[in-house]
Amino acid sequence: AAWAGDLPSASSRPLPPCQEKDYHFEYTECDSSGSRWRVAIPNSAVDCSGLPDPVRGKECTFSCASGEYLEMKNQVCSKCGEGTYSLGSGIKFDEWDELPAGFSNIATFMDTVVGPSDSRPDGCNNSSWIPRGNYIESNRDDCTVSLIYAVHLKKSGYVFFEYQYVDNNIFFEFFIQNDQCQEMDTTTDKWVKLTDNGEWGSHSVMLKSGTNILYWRTTGILMGSKAVKPVLVKNITIEGVAYTSECFPCKPGTFSNKPGSFNCQVCPRNTYSEKGAKECIRCKEDSQFSEEGSSECTERPPCTTKDYFQIHTPCDEEGKTQIMYKWIEPKICREDLTDAIRLPPSGEKKDCPPCNPGFYNNGSSSCHPCPPGTFSDGTKDCRPCPAGTEPALGFEYKWWNVLPGNMKTSCFNVGNSKCDGMNIQSGAGGSDNDYLILNLHIPGFKPPTSMTGAMGSELGRITFVFETLCSADCVLYFMVDINRKSTNVVESWGGTKEKQAYTHIIFKNATFTFTWAFQRTNQGQDNRRFINDMVKIYSITATNAVDGVASSCRACALGSEQSGSSCVPCPPGHYIEKETNQCKECPPDTYLSIHQVYGKEACIPCGPGSKSNQDHSVCYSDCFFYHEKENQSLHYDFSNLSSVGSLMNGPSFTSKGTKYFHFFNISLCGHEGKKMALCTNNITDFTVKEIVAGSDDYTNLVGAFVCQSTIIPSESKGFRAALSSQSIILADTFLGVTVETTLQNINIKEDMFPVPPSQIPDVHFFYKSSTTTTSCINGRSTAVKMRCNPTKSGAGVISVPSKCPAGTCDGCTFYFLWESAEACPLCTEHDFHEIEGACKRGFQETLYVWNEPKWCIKGISLPEKKLATCETVDFWLKVGAGVGAFTAVLLVALTCYFWKKNQKLEYKYSKLVMTTNSKECELPAADSCAIMEGEDNEEEVVYSNKQSLLRKLKSLATKEKEDHFESVQLKTSRSPNI
Repeated sequence: AAWAGDLPSASSRPLPPCQEKDYHFEYTECDSSGSRWRVAIPNSAVDCSGLPDPVRGKECTFSCASGEYLEMKNQVCSKCGEGTYSLGSGIKFDEWDELPAGFSNIATFMDTVVGPSDSRPDGCNNSSWIPRGNYIESNRDDCTVSLIYAVHLKKSGYVFFEYQYVDNNIFFEFFIQNDQCQEMDTTTDKWVKLTDNGEWGSHSVMLKSGTNILYWRTTGILMGSKAVKPVLVKNITIEGVAYTSECFPCKPGTFSNKPGSFNCQVCPRNTYSEKGAKECIRCKEDSQFSEEGSSECTERPPCTTKDYFQIHTPCDEEGKTQIMYKWIEPKICREDLTDAIRLPPSGEKKDCPPCNPGFYNNGSSSCHPCPPGTFSDGTKDCRPCPAGTEPALGFEYKWWNVLPGNMKTSCFNVGNSKCDGMNIQSGAGGSDNDYLILNLHIPGFKPPTSMTGAMGSELGRITFVFETLCSADCVLYFMVDINRKSTNVVESWGGTKEKQAYTHIIFKNATFTFTWAFQRTNQGQDNRRFINDMVKIYSITATNAVDGVASSCRACALGSEQSGSSCVPCPPGHYIEKETNQCKECPPDTYLSIHQVYGKEACIPCGPGSKSNQDHSVCYSDCFFYHEKENQSLHYDFSNLSSVGSLMNGPSFTSKGTKYFHFFNISLCGHEGKKMALCTNNITDFTVKEIVAGSDDYTNLVGAFVCQSTIIPSESKGFRAALSSQSIILADTFLGVTVETTLQNINIKEDMFPVPPSQIPDVHFFYKSSTTTTSCINGRSTAVKMRCNPTKSGAGVISVPSKCPAGTCDGCTFYFLWESAEACPLCTEHDFHEIEGACKRGFQETLYVWNEPKWCIKGISLPEKKLATCETVDFWLKVGAGVGAFTAVLLVALTCYFWKKNQKLEYKYSKLVMTTNSKECELPAADSCAIMEGEDNEEEVVYSNKQSLLRKLKSLATKEKEDHFESVQLKTSRSPNI
């Protein structure tokens, strides 16, 4: 009933007529003919009647000029008032106190992260672009974060923005998609170029009409513990929105004092302005100050010792200099406060500090470099080098009363460094997160004349001594730029560091710019809480600089002509003999020191199992190794492993979920000592548009005996190819090869790799890297254990210790196990034995087989099988049987023969007896002959005269003789009776 009662009264009340403040005008969408209507839209929470009727609007491509806006009531362009500005057909975002309307942040998770993202405590939920007032700052972690803005253009236009992008450990890409989420044809401009430290670059891309979705996307690449400089973006301008229906007020710190302005001017120092200001308001100069573009004034603090500096006046005729004290300009402190420091009195005279080595003071107020061929220690005049010597060129800066000519910084201005007599130290800076920059430019490096023939890898080195005093998270960066391409951070130091020296070695002749950058804190802030934090650089020394000066002379080789006293380059691998100053070749298997060539001691013996190349510039292994073991010679040939061996180790994950691998390349031996292992950084392929063809800068390409890259697979970040970054040299010097587990303080512990059952000793290759880091004071070193494994054919398998899955336990010494059949010794006659086969058909085979298991490869081959004649058992059986049968037949034949012979003899004898008895009655001789005494009868006489078998055999040979003897006896027996 209550509802029914209210409704009639509400409907009967008439709406008030609409006034201009109750509504605003907008255009409808353009139709196919390119026309549109202007309609009145009531403001929110306003009820009124009598809105103006729609009228035909301006054509869709209409736009106002810069400094004007479209006044919708009359549809004419009007000039912006004071305190405002307009881009005409564009919009500009220059205030970043908070994220402007229309902008959004999206943090992308890695494809490789398993499980829901919100369950990961270290996920990317908190990663975003952060507004910092005048600019917006990217994330610093290894998440992928996009800053997105969508705009609908009525006509083609462009987007323009300013940015700072100095650290290539962050990928920074800007690209555009249409409303179908398809990337526009601007891929050539996708990768934003790096900028120099502290400088703002600009980037612009053409836009097509229609919907354009703009992406500013950053991705950190495995920063680890090192702080990175984020990407900064400001002044985003988009042109082509067709019309602007209102002017934008000037942001705080700027003003516009003329109608029709297309931008706002920055308020000068010690003034400020609020939003939409027509002019800037001055601060109270005696108690307040402000920087340029300030929105408010700041109270001046009491002066401290950090607010003034001392300088030295030019030296006068007496060699004196006056110490003058001046306030750092602009002066922001007050002297009239109770605890303020007063400026010390100036005018104190002191002896002039000497010139830096290699410079001289010719009575003027400044130091001048010594002429070519002369030298000076800085305190004396330049003198020519003696005969047989040449100037040792370079720079040694240790007196800082004047900034050297090839160094760049505003010596006394805010935001940079200031000098005093003993060191160069960081100045006050505008705010704590400013970068204080010091640059040193050297156009090139070359070794001394006598060493120009040497093929050593080191061309020069730069050494500096520094100290940091910090109460917060300050960082000192040392950066190197080669050939003005991109600045790379070589080393960084965080927090307070004691006075120490750092050396960086130069490997190639190129134009170098060395940069020291100091930041008190990387947290965004505009105050000076850590003004006492500083870095002091005591000395900077560069050797072998092309445009250098000389503080001393070094011995050089003289030509053979007596008249000539000029230096001549020694041929590669030659040292300078002390007695004659002539070039002499180093002995075999020694290499020439890259630091000196004077005297025979400059030739350093190579390590065990290594030899020097023809130029005596490097020691290397020729892939052959010899070892005596238990009176047995073991010869190894690693030639088939001389091509680069590779190991992909991982995967590992960062705290944010990025998957990465460690990729190792090992150049074991051979190649005349050339470093064949290459590790590349292809980050610049993504971040720099102009890739110089044939570029071999070691910032992008690292050549070594052993090197390591960090590989991020393409699926981990969604890039078009896998990324290779952070390439480092693990070994650039070969130390030696031995079966011992220790060489030059590199030790392979027994439990590092399990001992195999083989009796073949492992062979160890030892290397080191000359590059030192803060964590590896003595440089990195590498040991490769070569293990004979007959089951691993070809290149075999490379592995790392199970205790140290990254190949190293301390980050400085790396260990690898390389198992391969090619790591076995060459075969000798001790590695096989013979087996004699059975005798077949009069032939016997002798086979040769390898000992099992076979712990050798190549070397001598197995001898061919031998065939030898032999007599089998069957043959001898046949011979025996044949001889036996023949003997049996012979015996039977002999028996028969002698039996028959005996029968004949008996017959003849009996016949003789009978004949004799028939003629004479008595035969006494025959009786006495035939019957021995004591015999019984005649028959026994006949049988007793039979010969035994043995006797018959004996008489066989003398048959004729016996027959003759028998006949003789018969004749004699008859003779007495005749």
